[in-house]
Amino acid sequence: MNDYKIFCVSDHTGVTVEAVARSVLAQFPRFEFSPSTLPFVDSIERAHEAAARIAASPRALVFSSLTDPALREPFHRAGIALFDLFEMIAPAVGATLDASVTPSGGRTHGMSAGYEARMEAVNFALLLDDGLSPERLDGADLILIGVSRVGKTPSALYLALQYGLHAANYPLTPEDLEQHTLPAVLLDHQPKLRGLTLLPERLAAIRQARYPDSRYASLAQCRTELAAAEALFRRHGVPILDTTRMSVEEIAARLRHAA
Repeated sequence: MNDYKIFCVSDHTGVTVEAVARSVLAQFPRFEFSPSTLPFVDSIERAHEAAARIAASPRALVFSSLTDPALREPFHRAGIALFDLFEMIAPAVGATLDASVTPSGGRTHGMSAGYEARMEAVNFALLLDDGLSPERLDGADLILIGVSRVGKTPSALYLALQYGLHAANYPLTPEDLEQHTLPAVLLDHQPKLRGLTLLPERLAAIRQARYPDSRYASLAQCRTELAAAEALFRRHGVPILDTTRMSVEEIAARLRHAA
């Protein structure tokens, strides 16, 4: 049997350990994994409850980001092998720095990590979603452009929430694509523009799920729109990102580092 139950245990949100687990497990394509996240395991009582739940699950792999060594003890006593980020990495870093570890749960996600700036960026992304409030594009760090359903909105929101970037998105309509130039409102912000595209077959599948058997979702329409959009991008020197095989996390990271 190649199926395993995966547990991601954290004393905070679990976002960090989930990302690490996904990256590691992707290296083992022969296996099938069923993931569960156990966040906010921030007391000995909750650690005992989580350990009991995991111990009752056969063929479990456990990734954790429990910063307090005391919270790991119930798992060790239950005979559960933890792949713990801090237990495995922090001592080696401490040895290099010649410094002792000072555990502090949730520090990477707290208010000190720019919470207010990220929330402001999210509000900006929502206000300028789908071409809204074009008069405010001056305030954008990035402007994502492309045809409908290439991933502009989720990418803009992730850039805001994760990185605090002011990301707007602007849809290219079939009418826009008939022109030989980008919409005038975008031309003043050309250095900020990033073009998103994907394979026509993938776009057709996404649109089909929303508007089944429509012309909008037809493969021919998707091919036409994508080809026209990419031609506009090349004409104006807009960097193009093919999102076909990317998660929203990867799309956002690539956009951020190309900014």
